[in-house]
Amino acid sequence: MLSKTQQKLVTELVHSKKARRESGLFLIEGAKFVRDAKQHLQFSFTDKDVQNFRDLISTETPQSVAGVAKIPDWTLKDVLQKKVIVVLDGLQDPGNVGTILRACLAFNASLILIEAADPTNPKAVRASAAAILQTPWIEIGRLDAEKALEDIGRSIYRLELRPGAISIKDVKEESLVLIAGNEGKGIKLSIAGQSVAIPQSEALESLNVATAVSIALYELAF
Repeated sequence: MLSKTQQKLVTELVHSKKARRESGLFLIEGAKFVRDAKQHLQFSFTDKDVQNFRDLISTETPQSVAGVAKIPDWTLKDVLQKKVIVVLDGLQDPGNVGTILRACLAFNASLILIEAADPTNPKAVRASAAAILQTPWIEIGRLDAEKALEDIGRSIYRLELRPGAISIKDVKEESLVLIAGNEGKGIKLSIAGQSVAIPQSEALESLNVATAVSIALYELAF
């Protein structure tokens, strides 16, 4: 059975970023996710362990298993192990952040978040499909971001549909930084870089940012 203390903790982890960061814990949902958590898992519970299971966790159509896991303690060194580093500049939709974490895992990339949605938000965690535990990711403050990216010493590519942008298909470098911007406002970072875009029908104004990053990572990987 889930104790009252554990129930209180789960509720706080669902609703509060502060609680997640102070405790170093976050909620995971689904039997496969719980199995994949391995050494990160603190405890798990099912709908038989607590009467208000559906009210306790975050999704409207919950699976029957959930758990509490440690937030991975990734470092910049871990991020640099990947040849492609995705930078999310101000991305506010947690679903997009989670989807991009998943795409990074699929195409062997890592992630830097700048003033982006919290990747431990339950919606981001679900969208990541456990990639949050396997994709190296770190958060960097905006004031430190440009120097940090310059210090990485890799070519910078800005994923943006604008005059002068080249096709992502024409990028030949293996080690690089790919910046993607806010869903509505685009890239705020002023750091110089080559603009790259994904060729698309003129009937569409723009692709969803998670879709665009996923396509770009695929093109860079193969």
